[in-house]
This record gives sequence, C-alpha cells and structure tokens, in this order.
Amino acid sequence: MTISASGYSEMSKQFAVIGHPIEQSRSPELHQAFAQKTGIELSYTKRLAPLDGFEASMKAFFAAGGAGMNVTIPFKEQAFAQCHVLTERAQIAKAVNTLWMQDGQLYGDNTDGQGLVDAIQALDWILENTSILIIGAGGATRGVIYPLVQAGVRNIVIANRTLARAEQLVADLREKVPEASLAAISLNDLKGNFDLVINATSASLSGDALILPENLHFKYAYEMAYGKPSSFLDQAKSRGLPTSEGYGMLVGQAIEAFYIWNGLKPSLKDFL
Repeated sequence: MTISASGYSEMSKQFAVIGHPIEQSRSPELHQAFAQKTGIELSYTKRLAPLDGFEASMKAFFAAGGAGMNVTIPFKEQAFAQCHVLTERAQIAKAVNTLWMQDGQLYGDNTDGQGLVDAIQALDWILENTSILIIGAGGATRGVIYPLVQAGVRNIVIANRTLARAEQLVADLREKVPEASLAAISLNDLKGNFDLVINATSASLSGDALILPENLHFKYAYEMAYGKPSSFLDQAKSRGLPTSEGYGMLVGQAIEAFYIWNGLKPSLKDFL
C-alpha cells in the first residue's frame, strides 16, 4: 500500500535526512533535482544525530513543522520502532528509511526494495518469473525480498557465510511471500543457474574477495554498493555479463520517498 503524505500547505516544505555519519549522503541533491524537475518548492538538509540521540532529533524536526525525513545508517531500526503506522513493506523489512507525520501520528515506510526494483527495471532487465541469488542475509536483503516478489520474481536463494542467518531470514519471510520459493545456502555452496545475482554484502566495502565459482551461472549482476571497487562486478564483467552498481537503487529509493511525500514521481531514467 502506498500512503501519500501530500496535503501540507503550499509553502516550501522542510525535509531532512538523518544519520551518523551523514556527510556522505546524496539525498539533498537528489531531492532538490526531483523538486526542480517537478516544479515543487522544498528545502532538504542533512541532520547529524548523536548515536544515542536519534529519537530526540527526529521528534524536534517534526515538532518544528518538518514534512518528511529520510533515515540512513545506523537509525533505520530505531525509526521502525518509533512509528505508529507502518506500510506492509516496512513491517516486513523491520526497518524504516522514510518518515512523515499525518494526523499527529508518525508514519514509516521502507523504499529501499522498491528502489532496487525500479533500478533493475530501468536497466531493462526482466524480473518477472525469474530466479535470483542474493549474496548476504543482512538488513539490506531483508528489505528487498518483498518488493522483488511483488515485481514477479519467483525463486530467491539467499547465500550467506553464516548459513543459520540466511535460514532464519528465509523462515521469517516465507509466509510473507507465498507466491515465491525462498531457500538458503552457505556461501561455500554457491552453484546453480540464476537470471540475476545481487551482492548485498559489505564485501565490496571491506575489500574481502567474494569468489564466484565456475558452476554458478547467471545472466546479470547487480552490486548494491556504489562508487567503490567491487571484485563481484569485476568477476561478472570478466564473463562478459551486463552489470550495474547500486547508484540506481539509491536514486530509486529517493524517488519513491519523494513520491510518498509530494504525490509526484519523476522518471528514474532522467537521473541516471
């Protein structure tokens, strides 16, 4: 379900992104670009909260008339816990990256998974009736399963170094996506045929080499991280396969948040 947060007065709306650290956030420039494209007046700032000060900072922002807030690391789970009303995809993700007030209640959504779906569709890669391997069983993976299945993915295998963590995620999510098959495997058992492989580990960030064995076959490779060297993408490229890093997902999740708050949805392809 999409809950729209339009209905604020027409003066310039105040938005912010909150995190710790926050300097790296691209959200302000993205939202300003969307506003320019759609003819909306808004202000969008970065908000650094102390590690133990998310709740106070967030509440002060809305008390001062803030219209909407994005939440980045490490506060997405805390944001989830603060909300009075959650969308279905936020409930499943157990993390919130988009907040707004409506009738005195704090609403929360998670647009990360839809951002990934929109980014993949903008590449003209097919999701309907596909089989996908996701490497990693952390919060990033939890947040994308439901939107991928909504987009028509029929088989998802989650591979993780600690198998029990992947198995737990599958157990948590199976009843939420009855129309798809979910399975867990150990990172040491990577093999099989997939349409798409998504790297949702921080291996690209820490420089740990992720080895894709020869008996793992796939057509496309998507790296959730962006702007960093990725041995995962290097290996896919060496096979001559189409690849993408995660900038499109970043833009996609921002567009989805912009749409919730402002009721207008710019085209992702205009910002890639």
